[in-house]
Amino acid sequence: MTDTSNARPADSEARAPRQSRLLRLMRYLPLIAPVLLWAVPCGVLLYTGQHWPLPVTLLGTALFALGLVGMPLAMARGHGRRQQDRAAIVGDTLLGASWVLFTWSVLLGVLLRLALVVAGAGEGQDRARIVTWAVLGTTAVLLVWGYAEARRVPRVRRLDVHLPRLGAGLDGLRVVLITDTHYGPLDRTRWSARVCETVNTLEADLVCHTGDIADGTAERRRAQAVPLGTVAATRARVYVTGNHEYYSEAQGWVDLMGELGWEPLRNRHLLLERGGDTLVVAGVDDVTAESSGLAGHRAHLAGALNGADPDLPVLLLAHQPKFVDRAAAKGIDLQLSGHTHGGQIWPFHYLVRTDQPALAGLSRHGTRTLLYTSRGTGFWGPPFRVFAPSEITLLVLRSAPVSTSP
Repeated sequence: MTDTSNARPADSEARAPRQSRLLRLMRYLPLIAPVLLWAVPCGVLLYTGQHWPLPVTLLGTALFALGLVGMPLAMARGHGRRQQDRAAIVGDTLLGASWVLFTWSVLLGVLLRLALVVAGAGEGQDRARIVTWAVLGTTAVLLVWGYAEARRVPRVRRLDVHLPRLGAGLDGLRVVLITDTHYGPLDRTRWSARVCETVNTLEADLVCHTGDIADGTAERRRAQAVPLGTVAATRARVYVTGNHEYYSEAQGWVDLMGELGWEPLRNRHLLLERGGDTLVVAGVDDVTAESSGLAGHRAHLAGALNGADPDLPVLLLAHQPKFVDRAAAKGIDLQLSGHTHGGQIWPFHYLVRTDQPALAGLSRHGTRTLLYTSRGTGFWGPPFRVFAPSEITLLVLRSAPVSTSP
């Protein structure tokens, strides 16, 4: 194993750009978003020609007003200083439900209404009520299905990854990736144990966790994380921090993972040898680490590779896919990441892509570097996954085939 020093300047250092008008506008997003999420569906379902009886309109309006006020209050109590798990569950659930309701109120409120007009179906009031019931039905189905998808043990996604510089002795190396477990207000201790049982059926040589273990401190979420100590690998179990560790005492999570037998790769690497060939397995802290103010935490790729033979293939763990630009510049062979959740609740997918170079799956960056982005093993916040299934990933590394002369 090769340890690295944090004495060198971090390659994550960058000059803070001037705030654009867009960034200044983003400050008001926490105020604007709840209003849009609740007011738009209220208007589409109650005030666009339905002519519901007055008691129905008043009751519906009151429910939307309750959601508008209750959601931010619950989230503030759940995720603020008080850290009340029950409030967090209520706030997160309302957030997910309102997002789905908002999305389909907009889509069906425009597209379905237009289709009904073109088809000449019914009168104005009839069309408006059809839209209302379609929105409510679609939302209910997606939320029930999305909840089941979020709470299930993820399916295993298997794929071969060809690395031209990988030696023949390492061909067939089995790498299992879990990430973004997000142990949190909903107790998922049993789910965690079942995930680890599934991982152990895959006969991994190397198991990787690329961060965002939990929402909360290691002390608070310890029971949910303890099953990670049962994960088996023939060579190593390695871990890097995600951005959510830096919201809740990251060093505590680093220490707990070490206690559970995992190897935290904090800007350092280890060597994995088999069949006379060697793979460098490196890891960096999350890109948000330096701004957290936690001493010694930063994303330092040069430090992670310090002392490694540049002719050896490198597998890099970095929580966020956007670190791949630095990885490609250093000629990394394969980067494993999470963070995106595959969007988690459609159409949030498109917002994620404005910040990250990949949403999910395998992609190429530069001439050599491959990036695999996992959709994540758990979920953050709202207990729903809509058109973004969770995953446990088995990557089988393949060396370049040996050419034979005719």
